[in-house]
Amino acid sequence: MPITAPVTATSPSTAFERLLTIMDDLRLNCRWDKKQTLESLRHLTIEEVYELSDSILSADMPEIKKELGDIMLHLVFYARIASETNDFTITDVLNSISDKLINRHPHIYGDVLVNDENDVKRNWEQIKLKEGNKSVLGGVPASLPALVKASRIQEKARGVGFDWEEKSQVWAKVEEEMQEFRNEFNAEDETTIDHDRAEGEFGDLLFSLINYARFININPEDALEKTNRKFIKRFQYLENKAKENGRQLRDMSLAEMDLFWDEAKKL
Repeated sequence: MPITAPVTATSPSTAFERLLTIMDDLRLNCRWDKKQTLESLRHLTIEEVYELSDSILSADMPEIKKELGDIMLHLVFYARIASETNDFTITDVLNSISDKLINRHPHIYGDVLVNDENDVKRNWEQIKLKEGNKSVLGGVPASLPALVKASRIQEKARGVGFDWEEKSQVWAKVEEEMQEFRNEFNAEDETTIDHDRAEGEFGDLLFSLINYARFININPEDALEKTNRKFIKRFQYLENKAKENGRQLRDMSLAEMDLFWDEAKKL
């Protein structure tokens, strides 16, 4: 016998209750939902977060709304599974994040004074240490992609005052790392190049560029992804133009391909 679906809600609180009711129904009655575990949902959640990221970069508001709903479902799902083993409930989760936000915003819920957002970040990191974190960098997930991880490491170090004072100093560091990287490839005999050292210098160069991006308010992950998308769009234009002319890219010269590439850039 079909279960009566909860009606569309008209307020945030009732909408959340509606989702919780649906989650309970699915967990009890849907064969797929009943089988899921924290571990089985993990990779699906990661996929949903990437889909949200794609929709944000595309500025697709309807899609952002959809992906936020998918992620909200996962959060409720995890809490429902944990409640079945008496580990915690969705109420515990919501109270926990609320308590943390109150504790880490003493300039809102206390008498601490701040001058700007940098003061807020410094306070945040200091409070985290008081809460038991052994290192400022301890909260950076080990499995983060390297580019994102570098940004988070630098942000957290800055939160406790370990940072350059001027962006000119950071750019000087970029130039220094660039020269050190180039020096690794200046040998006339390529067999003498130490590729491990070169790899290390390249990593240093990337780290310094990410640092400079932070100083000029550029998110390096977003910047690189936008460049990736731009390259894909232009390359696909190149492929389509070659096909229209009955050509295969592998049979074309670089000069011929560059003509279509320049057209794509103008578009």
